[in-house]
Amino acid sequence: MKRLKIVFMGTPAFASGILRAIVEANQHDVVAVITVADKPAGRGQKLLSSDVKSYALTQNLKIFQPTNLKDELFISQLNVLQSDVFVVVAFRMLPKVVWQIPPLGTFNLHASLLPQYRGAAPINWAIINGETETGVTTFFIDDKIDTGEIILSKSIAILPSDDAGFLHDKLMLLGQKVVEDTLNLIKVGDITTITQANKDNLKTAYKLNAENCKINWQASPEEIVNLIRGLSPYPGAWTIFKNDKEELRVKIFEAKLGHHISNEDYFKVKPNQNYLEINLPNGNFLIDEIQLPNKKRMKVKALLNGWYIENDYFIQ
Repeated sequence: MKRLKIVFMGTPAFASGILRAIVEANQHDVVAVITVADKPAGRGQKLLSSDVKSYALTQNLKIFQPTNLKDELFISQLNVLQSDVFVVVAFRMLPKVVWQIPPLGTFNLHASLLPQYRGAAPINWAIINGETETGVTTFFIDDKIDTGEIILSKSIAILPSDDAGFLHDKLMLLGQKVVEDTLNLIKVGDITTITQANKDNLKTAYKLNAENCKINWQASPEEIVNLIRGLSPYPGAWTIFKNDKEELRVKIFEAKLGHHISNEDYFKVKPNQNYLEINLPNGNFLIDEIQLPNKKRMKVKALLNGWYIENDYFIQ
């Protein structure tokens, strides 16, 4: 049976994992890869390639890095490829002039069980909201964001020990299988799609920013722990440690619920063996991993070996 000619579009590590699986399976031909332009990063502002480009270079794949997806030259380059299908994973919103090019369609892999968690950060928000299940979905792209006809979806449990990093890797492996199955269905022409339901209780995977990554200490300890899990290892939940002399903006990467409720010292940061303990009016929890300003992420146990808390800090 004829091998599909694929144009792959994506940017981060999640997408490069899917591209790698397609290439290594050797069932189809990736005729080109589309990814973002190299960006300056770090103190030296050295140009940094996307994860997708870095992998594509190792495989000698044709690479395009358009800044304008509607550029006539770019559109003509896509048409010349005469591909069968476009595969999109964690990329930009495509204009219709692009996604309508391949005769067998353009599909996207999204890291949620659509229609839940449409948007930029589905992995993070599933954990932040305390979900116990999520998954991946492939769907044909249309002119809105994450609303197209569903091809396949597969679910996976979210364990209490999962943070966003662990769940990312599990969903990437699951996504590799779902993309492979989707391509095979497209290849044989055996697809029955499902229209996404417009429900009233849909949850959105909003883009992460400084405001929604800040810890709300009025929330329950369980909600705070979920926020920390959902933002670890990136971008990190943050808060302020403040005393009379200084104010520290810190990131917290790992925490767990404590076993007792104190009726004193609310919102005070206290060393407790290998942890930093914070008592709240409705419970307490223990910080296990943290990052101080201009420092590396580290275990609190190691931090306390060299950081003496001379004055009382309170969270803000």
